[in-house]
Amino acid sequence: MTTTAPSDVRPDPPQSPGDGSLAEFGYRQELHRSLGRYASFAAGFSFISVLTTVFQFFAFGYAFGGPVFFWTWPAVLVGQLTVAACFAELAARYPISGAIYQWSSRLSNLSFGWFAGWIMVIGQIVVVAAAALALQMVLPAIWSGFQLVGSDPAPTSPDGAANAAVLGVILLVLTTLVNVVDNRVMSVINRIGVTAEIIGAVLIIVLLLTHSERSPGITFHTGAGSTGLFGALMVGSFMAAYVMIGFDSAGEMSEETHNPRRTAPRTILTALGAAGLLGGLIVLGGLLAAPSLTDGHLGVDGLSYVLTSSLGDGVGRALLADVVVAIAVATLAIQTAACRMLFSMARDQQLPFSRRLAKVNPRTGMPSAPALVVGVLAAALLLLNFASPDAFLAIGTTCIVMLYLAYAMVTGPLLVRRLRGEFTADGADETGAPLFSLGRWGVPVNAIALLYGLFMTVNLAWPRAAVYDPAGGHWYFQWFSVLFLLVTVGFGFLYRAVRAQRGHSVPDPTLAVALPEPTR
Repeated sequence: MTTTAPSDVRPDPPQSPGDGSLAEFGYRQELHRSLGRYASFAAGFSFISVLTTVFQFFAFGYAFGGPVFFWTWPAVLVGQLTVAACFAELAARYPISGAIYQWSSRLSNLSFGWFAGWIMVIGQIVVVAAAALALQMVLPAIWSGFQLVGSDPAPTSPDGAANAAVLGVILLVLTTLVNVVDNRVMSVINRIGVTAEIIGAVLIIVLLLTHSERSPGITFHTGAGSTGLFGALMVGSFMAAYVMIGFDSAGEMSEETHNPRRTAPRTILTALGAAGLLGGLIVLGGLLAAPSLTDGHLGVDGLSYVLTSSLGDGVGRALLADVVVAIAVATLAIQTAACRMLFSMARDQQLPFSRRLAKVNPRTGMPSAPALVVGVLAAALLLLNFASPDAFLAIGTTCIVMLYLAYAMVTGPLLVRRLRGEFTADGADETGAPLFSLGRWGVPVNAIALLYGLFMTVNLAWPRAAVYDPAGGHWYFQWFSVLFLLVTVGFGFLYRAVRAQRGHSVPDPTLAVALPEPTR
């Protein structure tokens, strides 16, 4: 594989043991290695960000499923753990930025891997926008002055949707600046934010469970408006599906992590496991502590209503302030992951303006251009909220569909490699220990991961009018996920066709030919 080789000479960034792993794949170390194990964990955990996403989509899940939607949480967690286990194996063998693109390319071919990376990075940009919109769920509940547009803070109202876009753009300006400054600054903010989020999540769980109004048996009840248990669970699973994505970010940051072959696989699994445990307990605590399950508040205001009503305004608002920190850090982490994907693909000359997108500032160790691109495009998506409140849900579900499909474009080729006997457990990490491996469980776990991913992709993208266009008259919102995916793939084909016509070739055909096991 070719490397980015600009004419100017740049000083070598700080090195660490195991940095030679990048040279094995033909790349020069440009990003600064400054992330330890906790920072790597924070990259994955902050992308998942249980406080951001649970608070953002709890009301939606409850409105469609009622209390029984709680059981979609453990179901999705088990499915995503199988995906994370496969990713952990790949992170140990290919510790390179642009994880999904790099893994898929090496497991299949460059064309297939390119589309996996293309779908993933577009999905990540949509996730950035969706995360920034979450501020609307908490800031007006803390202080009415944060409602800058109109008077109705509900995100499903025109005022709330417009205000969400304004708050989101402000947040994107801040996260873009941090993503340009220095990766050490980004890491410090990430670690502090994740620590605050974990402490806040534990406090919320304890307080909610100690203020329970009912028994856990309520989780077996459906909501009053539910038309059927299966349908309620399928739509109710959207919240869990939206929360438990992004654990691959630890792999995305491999080029900036000390001892990535050893660190990244473990932090991928621990980030998802910790988020799954904390998030499940928060959902359960919210259902048990809600003042009422039938007054309509829980399906509109969600957990913000539970905290301020059950714990009092003072404590509730203090905890909501912690949620604001979590939302900001999550937006930052997601934007960082998208930047690394753009950087990785551009370094292989696989994107428009690749030379500019692949340029790393030698002082900061950050690729600045991708941060600006992601920030601007995510802000542009937020403008959809001015068109209709339904855009809030359309943006949220679309990003999950994109990421789930990209994940399947890794687990699918990986399963084919396993069945052919071409994926082995050979190799050692930086300490000399064997690389993380599923061993004989590899095929069944991988098969479950692929089937689960494909099933959820179809479930999430299914154009349900009651979900995506409840008010009627906006067919494009009902079909938004499907149309967005088709447009994304269509633009991808168009770009590659134009590129081929102009005679651009693959940088290094060995990328698409073999699956070399790492040599230590």
